[in-house]
Amino acid sequence: MNNNNQDQNKTSNIQVISRAAKILRTLREHPKGLSLSQIAKEVNLARSTVQRIVTTLEQENFVAPASPNGGIRLGPEIAMLAAAVHSDLREEIRPFLIQLSNQVNETVDLSVLENGKVLFVDQIIATHPLQATSQTGAAFPLHCTANGKAILASLPIVEVEKLLPEHLKQYNDKTITNRDELLKELEVVRKEGVAFTREEHIHGICAVGAVVFDSMRNLSAVSIPLPSTRFYGNEEKLAAALLDTCHKINLHFAIKQ
Repeated sequence: MNNNNQDQNKTSNIQVISRAAKILRTLREHPKGLSLSQIAKEVNLARSTVQRIVTTLEQENFVAPASPNGGIRLGPEIAMLAAAVHSDLREEIRPFLIQLSNQVNETVDLSVLENGKVLFVDQIIATHPLQATSQTGAAFPLHCTANGKAILASLPIVEVEKLLPEHLKQYNDKTITNRDELLKELEVVRKEGVAFTREEHIHGICAVGAVVFDSMRNLSAVSIPLPSTRFYGNEEKLAAALLDTCHKINLHFAIKQ
């Protein structure tokens, strides 16, 4: 094989990888899935080209059928790769979470944005007989959780609008279901750097949340969930401790860069 053919093959291989990455990123922004035609429109490629790449990605479990009626979404292999990344993240951040949990004597969670929801990847459980805990690996909605709101407030508004449906699901009488009302609250979260949920997801459970960035600028959220009986009246103290911890985490990763 001459050098020209080798160079052409290298260029072609790089192009396929780049296109596959673009398709995966597009599907990340549409957790409910897209049809082949919709993907082709989003990534500005011919439908036949998208179909070839998607077929290969499906064979490797990077994408999967979104429903029996068609459509494609991210597959289980992506979650497994993400879990490996989360594992490294957990190890680095865990000492800070332990310190925060000891300081406020409450449970502390670490979570990330995954398929349009908040995915819990680590947790330090406090020793209270009455406490708020979520199993690692559980996924919660974005619009009515403190970690979810903190993540949303840190994203570009275009991404936020893609992630939030027009009508937000109501979990109880305190859930914000009006998207414009939530967007106004997110503006406050952006300014203050901290988000609250006051029994909006589960009655009797409140939380405070804020975001941190690793050395690759990947986003995750640290939150303190607790029973409402220990939350009201302590919001400022909890928020101050959380923001101080998040500052230390961000500084830790900034020094590593």
